[in-house]
Amino acid sequence: MYDWKHVYDSWVPEEQPLREALCTLGNGYFATRGAFEEVNADEKYHYPGTYLAGGYNRLVSEVAGRKVENEDLVNWPNWLPLTFRHKAEEWFDVNQVEVISFRQELDMRQGLFERKVRFRDSSDRESILYSRRLVSMADPHVAAIEWELTPQNWSGEIEIKSALDGQIINNGVARYRDYESKHLEPLQQGQHNSDTIYLEVQTVQSNILMAQAARTRVYMEPKGEEVQSTLQSEKGYVAQCFVINCQQNRPLRVEKMVQLHTSRDRAISEPLLDACTNIERQGSFAHLLVKHRLAWQRLWNRTDFEIACNSKAHEVLRLHVFHLLQTVSPNTIGLDVGVPARGLHGEAYRGHIFWDELFIFPFLNLHLPELTRELLFYRFRRLREARFAAAQAGYRGAMFPWQSGSNGREETQAVHLNPKSGNWLEDNTYLQRHINAAIAYNVWQYYQTTDDMDFLAFVGAEMIFDIALFWSTIAELNTKTDRFEIHRVVGPDEYHADYPGSEDPGLSNNAYTNVMAVWVIHRALQLLDMIDDSRLEELFQKLSISEPDIARWRDVSTKMFVPFIGQSNIIAQFEGYEQLKEFPWEEYKEKHGESMRLDRILESEGDNVNRYKASKQADVLMLFYLFSSEELLHLFNQLGYTFMPDHILENIAYYEERTSHGSTLSKIVHAWVLARSDRRRSWKNFEMALMSDVEDVQGGTTPEGIHTGAMAGTVDLVQRGFTGLEIRDNVLWFSPVLPEEIGCLNFQLRYRSHWLSLQFTHNKMVVINDKGWAKEVQIGVNGTVYTIKTGEKREFNTNS
Repeated sequence: MYDWKHVYDSWVPEEQPLREALCTLGNGYFATRGAFEEVNADEKYHYPGTYLAGGYNRLVSEVAGRKVENEDLVNWPNWLPLTFRHKAEEWFDVNQVEVISFRQELDMRQGLFERKVRFRDSSDRESILYSRRLVSMADPHVAAIEWELTPQNWSGEIEIKSALDGQIINNGVARYRDYESKHLEPLQQGQHNSDTIYLEVQTVQSNILMAQAARTRVYMEPKGEEVQSTLQSEKGYVAQCFVINCQQNRPLRVEKMVQLHTSRDRAISEPLLDACTNIERQGSFAHLLVKHRLAWQRLWNRTDFEIACNSKAHEVLRLHVFHLLQTVSPNTIGLDVGVPARGLHGEAYRGHIFWDELFIFPFLNLHLPELTRELLFYRFRRLREARFAAAQAGYRGAMFPWQSGSNGREETQAVHLNPKSGNWLEDNTYLQRHINAAIAYNVWQYYQTTDDMDFLAFVGAEMIFDIALFWSTIAELNTKTDRFEIHRVVGPDEYHADYPGSEDPGLSNNAYTNVMAVWVIHRALQLLDMIDDSRLEELFQKLSISEPDIARWRDVSTKMFVPFIGQSNIIAQFEGYEQLKEFPWEEYKEKHGESMRLDRILESEGDNVNRYKASKQADVLMLFYLFSSEELLHLFNQLGYTFMPDHILENIAYYEERTSHGSTLSKIVHAWVLARSDRRRSWKNFEMALMSDVEDVQGGTTPEGIHTGAMAGTVDLVQRGFTGLEIRDNVLWFSPVLPEEIGCLNFQLRYRSHWLSLQFTHNKMVVINDKGWAKEVQIGVNGTVYTIKTGEKREFNTNS
């Protein structure tokens, strides 16, 4: 990596699947993987993929003797195809030529994908191909390619082909290939005018229309005769072919502009009509690039940061921000979409939305809060489905799905394939009810950061109240202990989905779930004093909340059971955890490395991870990730449990030894909770999380899509974890603990209508309150609160 560029300077075909994911270009509306223009999908090196935000479709498959319906993020028509061939020869294929030199760059400052390859074909002809590609951040419906082909030792006739390919299936994840995968039905294709072709398709179940129009123009210097084209057309595929006479050392340039519209768009008449109309209005590649570059500049002005003395961390973090902004951007506003756990970069997890917002929203809150607000509406609009799910399960309130897609129903697969054993297994991870608490937490954190009382009163409060109703009804009173308990759930760990030997799915009293339920109910009770009486009356009427409900909230919030291991200070991950066997970690780490999927490994060996004290990822430690020690100790105190600050360190040490880090999120949480007690180990965990996608540490997962939660989590670890940033009692608190490896950290953030510029070193913090709508802001440093007015600069000694 070189500053703003992610660079590959050699051609290694085996690395191409990973490179395609990491070189994806997107704009928050759609994204296209970094596959080369001339390649088709294969099961080895290449997989072109174009994904639309919210572009889902359902298919029914027969798997393991049962019919299963899955909803997928659709791979839409490939707009990339652009290639050439010499007369009567094969089409250019980078895998079939001798590559003399190669360089591929992802320019993050400009949002540009560039490739330059010098190659020799079987007839000893040498050529240089230089290509540039963009997916416009300025106009979300536009993408463009610029090709420059320069003959080095030959002249002669070539044929150029530019196509739109709708003969596409979802085939990017090997373990899904036994499922139905044909989501698209071609409707029409043809030629709009002399240099423009079009293609229209529709999803077979969700009936989303997509129309693409592609305008291709060929330029030669010196200018020769006008280039004529011929049309190739078949169902789902259309191409223009141009015959050109090339001259040695004279570059041939091709520009391909693409306009993309769907039936989900606003302010259009009809997708194909608007695609064909708007493609005629587009200028040259250079013209599009200027506007695109300026749009990216505006985003970087809000989100970029500087880390002195550590260029590697700086560059990878910048790559993470880049991919987050390609997944969700200002273009996302108005689309009614969530944040897929694997971005718009591939087909893993079928493009579903999980709890990753918990790791993503803190970054957006402090830089682009308008995006958080919009993404929270994705959940709010699906309250009806969440209420129906709760009622079907016998509860009140709202029960959100662990995996969400188009309409908010539960999308978790009923069975999943273990690629290590080839066995189909029951999937009970839908019992991760803690997703409900994550959504309420996200609502509250957005409000804390923005002070957006209108949103809280008219949207956020309804969600928090509904989720509090759910927690108060899923909680059951144990009359023997006078404690409330929650049964049949799965915690963030995911490995433990039932008890050894039990036929009933789920666990009892997952500590994280129980504490989060209490926290949500506390927020609901707090809202009673914050929302005006007339609005409260409306919400109580709408949600059928009564005084007995509120009384139960108060009861649950002080009597929830939290399991501990014996008489120790260790919080039990769930009730009965202490009865599980210890796991032979060293033996398995030696065989499989540290970040191993133990559930798959053990099942392939005829064993079961449920028998062991072995977690996939942080579970209990999530409590120390989400809450300051002050807030957490207050929660335990209200529940009547003695829990002290040094007990946190005991719990961290205990679970560190029993976690496999089979999720990219796990190292982030461990780095966070160690930031104050052990900076060296914290940094080691941070580094591993930082490189998890760039180096594909899990061995083949990143080519199927980036990990948006992990990418955002590493950035948030720098902006909040290492600076000690938290919002408490209407004060923006800082307690910096920069690692030794970071000498200086500078960034700006948006807090309650202020833009604050922040500079950190190991012993100093500088705060500049730039212009904002409000006149002053409360900043807390070293236990003291300061009022900083607009335009004021303050310097603090932090002695970290």
